[in-house]
Amino acid sequence: MSKTVFTHGHLFDGNHEQEVNDAWFVVDDTTGKIEETGSNTHPVVEQEVDLSGQYVMPGLINCHTHITMDPNTGDGGTGANVVEATVRAVDNLHDLLKSGVTYIRECGSSFDIDIYLEKLRSAGKLTKVPRILPSGRPYSMTGGHGDFPNFGHLVDSPDEMRKAVRQGLKIGTKAVKVMATGGVMTPGDFMDDPQLSVEEIKVAVDEAHHKGDIVAAHAEGNPGIMNAIKAGVDSIEHGFYVNDEEIDLMLEKGTYLTPTIVADWAIPEYAKGKLPEWEIKKAADALDDLYTNIMHAWKRGVPVTLGTDAGTPFNDFTMTPKELSLMVDKGVSPATAIKSSVTSAKLMKIDDEYGTLEKGKYADFLVLNGDPLVDVNAVQQPDKQVYQHGQRVY
Repeated sequence: MSKTVFTHGHLFDGNHEQEVNDAWFVVDDTTGKIEETGSNTHPVVEQEVDLSGQYVMPGLINCHTHITMDPNTGDGGTGANVVEATVRAVDNLHDLLKSGVTYIRECGSSFDIDIYLEKLRSAGKLTKVPRILPSGRPYSMTGGHGDFPNFGHLVDSPDEMRKAVRQGLKIGTKAVKVMATGGVMTPGDFMDDPQLSVEEIKVAVDEAHHKGDIVAAHAEGNPGIMNAIKAGVDSIEHGFYVNDEEIDLMLEKGTYLTPTIVADWAIPEYAKGKLPEWEIKKAADALDDLYTNIMHAWKRGVPVTLGTDAGTPFNDFTMTPKELSLMVDKGVSPATAIKSSVTSAKLMKIDDEYGTLEKGKYADFLVLNGDPLVDVNAVQQPDKQVYQHGQRVY
């Protein structure tokens, strides 16, 4: 049984606040899992990779992506046919992995493409892509935030929701996505428009939880955020206007929050003259509020995950490290920002094997020139080394 020891690196394992200097870790080449870690004198095994004083951190887990979308369009490009959308999704997966994202939770794919791509990846027929926790199509009311061509399951009663979710679970959905409010990209609604009812969302939660799967709710404003929490979803996505009453309930229920700061930041930053004014105004008006509300929820102890909403306008599939930088800009430490990726693993129920670099977990990691705990912008290094299961992929 072949083993590889990685030596002479500065290791941030995702658990602690500091790195281990002159660190080493041994990976079983067959399983791709870490067998042991330490510092200074290292064991002698079949192969050695000398990291030469570079910095090692866990691969990023982005728990909110839309791999079939096109960030260069205002509507996400969901009108593309199934062939075009599939080719785009594969390209986007490659970009995610190059950027340092080794695992994703998809939050809405046209034609259920993410489900089929994960099956191909699992069978070894699709390589150099992150592992995928697939959602398939999201669930939206007619005229709601998921009512795009080729995109959402349109449901308008608890019974319609139950049947649609069961159909999704049948073909491989593992992370149900429901649309509880309006949003930025739809012209006919706003962030504070409630959409799916508590009863409709609760049906989705019941069906997913029966299978041990999770539910994410697109919920930007009120009362939709509260509706989703009451219905029992596992995570609130965006949550830009989350308030103390909702935070209290999230803490009681253990509900996660995925801020996707970069998705809102990118539109006023890059879209002037390229997107309709109504869309830019929606994003710009929310930006200061979301910074205040998200950081307040974080300080109160709500578990905050790492997700970007990749695929939305000007929010491409290389932006996950930028999300970390925006978190740090608003007051958290680099270590805390990076640990939001570990929280993603917990939300996704994969933290027994992913998220941190320790014995018994898969060796998914990044190798950087700079110290991410001193300057989190080091994670944006374009030519970083990316490993999955102990094998270098980029």
